[in-house]
Amino acid sequence: MTSFTSSWRKPSVIPGFGLTLGLTLMWLSLIVLIPLAGLVLKAATLGFSGFVDTILNARVLAALKLSFGLSLIAAAVNLVLGLLIAWVLVRYDFPLRRSLSAMVDIPFALPTAVAGIALTTLYAPNGAMGWLFGLIGLKISFTPLGILVALIFIGLPFVVRTVEPVLADIDQTTEEAAACLGATKLATFRRIILPAILPALLTGFALAFARAVGEYGSVIFIAGNLPMVSEIAPLLIVIKLEEFEYEQATAIAVAMLIASLALLFLINVLQAWGRKRQGTG
Repeated sequence: MTSFTSSWRKPSVIPGFGLTLGLTLMWLSLIVLIPLAGLVLKAATLGFSGFVDTILNARVLAALKLSFGLSLIAAAVNLVLGLLIAWVLVRYDFPLRRSLSAMVDIPFALPTAVAGIALTTLYAPNGAMGWLFGLIGLKISFTPLGILVALIFIGLPFVVRTVEPVLADIDQTTEEAAACLGATKLATFRRIILPAILPALLTGFALAFARAVGEYGSVIFIAGNLPMVSEIAPLLIVIKLEEFEYEQATAIAVAMLIASLALLFLINVLQAWGRKRQGTG
């Protein structure tokens, strides 16, 4: 037994592998595995046909499409904006750079309900930004576009803080060597910088997407919450709970869980592929 365990357990200066592993599994079970198992078991009381009928309901499908569709779009927007902001913070030194960096973390510290009220007030038809957009006939608050704005707001820091340290660690002498060899700035970015930060970009994208899918507090105020139009899946789950339809609520939650895990698995596969290309995985 000793020889078997030593073959896969890395040596450590800190003793107590069995104790720490046991505590890790215990807390993981209490916080993650047992609640998820309870969720699945509760949804299973509907039976397979009842589960399918619940998910294929037109209102449920519309809410799921809205939540996942807008979450993917918001994560993609944050992928571009987050890379741009991280690039500016790492590569340039300018006045108030630290203040700008601190502003990136505001969505982390701000309560989601406060963020929702602030965004709704700002983008309402009589708000500062909503009035300006109204001049071109664009309404943001109480529409799916307002949901997208809220999801971009809460997901942006994940991309910035994930990419920033990786970008800072890139040796700029490699870029200088590429420039000396005649490479354009675009070619240098595409062949040197992008492969190095690709795993971090995908990680930030996954975190922003996961955060957006389950977002509730900052969205319900700006969404309008019209069934089949601007009703997100988390809100529909709450509505089902308030109507004492616990099985239907858990069925929707399980559908969201399955879809989220599938997308995150795909993103992890892409991350592994990116690390393999770099020769670091």
